[in-house]
Amino acid sequence: MAYQKLGRTSSHREAMFRNMVTSLFREERIQTTGPKAKELKSIAEKMVSLAKKGDLHARRQALSYIIDETVVSKLFDEIGPKYAERQGGYTRIIKVGPRRGDAAEMVILELV
Repeated sequence: MAYQKLGRTSSHREAMFRNMVTSLFREERIQTTGPKAKELKSIAEKMVSLAKKGDLHARRQALSYIIDETVVSKLFDEIGPKYAERQGGYTRIIKVGPRRGDAAEMVILELV
């Protein structure tokens, strides 16, 4: 599987994405840089697919990645059923322009 390293160690990258996925499902939209959002999108889509399955094994798989148990409950009780009829494409990336300071490309990643 190809992925971007984003200038971080593997443990830092893993922790960052776990935090970002948890925030995405808690808030339903987050603002971040473009490359981070592209990587996060695939992880978020997999979590929604687990929520659509809805069984105990899928819930435990989600709990092993998402940090907050209340977020997993929200994912399985609200977000999963909402996308029951949809075949993928649960997130959307909207460009918002460069960040002031370092001109990094900023985007909003949100649930559709």
